[in-house]
Amino acid sequence: MSVPTRKCPQCGRAFRPVPGSPWRPFCSERCRLIDLGGWLTARHAIPGESVVPDADPENPEETP
Repeated sequence: MSVPTRKCPQCGRAFRPVPGSPWRPFCSERCRLIDLGGWLTARHAIPGESVVPDADPENPEETP
């Protein structure tokens, strides 16, 4: 049975994924690390509400 070709989400290169690959869904460790670096440096982010409160509920006079 032939494994279908996929595109790497980082570099766009076509590759055949190997079942159990530690780099999945990327084509290589390099692409996986580039993507991880994007998350760690906040180039990638999931939109949502800020987790930093606007004011301290116990001391409303103080602002962050």
